[in-house]
Amino acid sequence: MAPLDSVVGAALTALGASGFRAALSAAALFAAVTVPGTAAAQAGPNPGRVEGVATISRRLTTSRLRVRAYSEPGSSPAGPGHEANPLSNVVLYLSSTAPVRGPTQPGPPPVMTQHGERFVPHVLPVLVGTTVAFPNDDNVYHNVFSLSRARSLELGRYPRGSSKSIQFLVSGVVQLFCHIHADMSGYILVLDNPFFVVPDAQGHFALEGVPPGEYQLIAWHERIRPLSTPIRVEAGRTTTVRVDIPLPEPVGAR
Repeated sequence: MAPLDSVVGAALTALGASGFRAALSAAALFAAVTVPGTAAAQAGPNPGRVEGVATISRRLTTSRLRVRAYSEPGSSPAGPGHEANPLSNVVLYLSSTAPVRGPTQPGPPPVMTQHGERFVPHVLPVLVGTTVAFPNDDNVYHNVFSLSRARSLELGRYPRGSSKSIQFLVSGVVQLFCHIHADMSGYILVLDNPFFVVPDAQGHFALEGVPPGEYQLIAWHERIRPLSTPIRVEAGRTTTVRVDIPLPEPVGAR
């Protein structure tokens, strides 16, 4: 690559010899001069990957029918009908003190269906700014509402075949209920970055394309306080982690 002073000199010489057109050609040569390291800085380092296995206490499969609409986070029992695979109600996501950039949430808009007088899925993680549809698939009316700080809502009463949608603009846990059916409950987990996953039935999970850095891997389940595991993601490498999700010690057991 030519030194900067040589390029400038060529531009001045061209201006005197051939006029404005030649000067433009020299200017184009000047534009081709790049500062070393700029392209690498813009591209950034290669992303990493996080994978592992999540395990959960079998006691979390216990079904309880009572649901309190005003309970504190982490204190709600699991609702009926979704205890066959408690891992489907676990969300693993990355948290960082610095903003984490990543792709927008892929695929079609997420849906939480009202089916069999339940919210399906019972737990739905979404990215901030996502619009979620709530179709009614039952032969009865439903009336979805929430009093959560992250998003209070009231969808009103609507019949089978109808659907209503809500956008979630603030991160946090949004607990959902139905005014008509007291045992219905569900959760929208609104997250700040797209690095989240629900483990499969065997507990396996993977997060792809993670920027290198220090993170907390958070394990969320409705019946426990979020569990945090510190991890380091390195460029072009896979970070392996195992997450154990036990029940908290019962009150009065100490």
